Amino acid sequence: MRTYGRITNADGSKSWVEVTTDASGNNDFVWLVTLIQCLLLNRGESPFYADHGIPSQQAVIQQIFPDFYVTLTQQQFAPYFASLSVTKISGTSPAYRISLTTQQGVSATEYVPVPQ
Repeated sequence: MRTYGRITNADGSKSWVEVTTDASGNNDFVWLVTLIQCLLLNRGESPFYADHGIPSQQAVIQQIFPDFYVTLTQQQFAPYFASLSVTKISGTSPAYRISLTTQQGVSATEYVPVPQ
């Protein structure tokens, strides 16, 4: 499997990186990067996965967290992890904390700010 994630370089520029299945056959990082990309994706933006993403532009304008769509995204990705929790972080703009445990027992926490 493979997916692409966007990273911010040291100089502030952004670039896309490819994430693939690791040497032992685990897709944990592929699914984590895909989950993060879905939280950054606007609802209906992808021509292939129109049911993925959250209405982030409306959320920023209205200053209301899109909890329903975040819960749907969490449910879509839950089968790929032993434990998955996506929670909102209080503040003026939408941001989320992803806490997960992989099928191999590795725990990770990621912070995902929704772009404005």
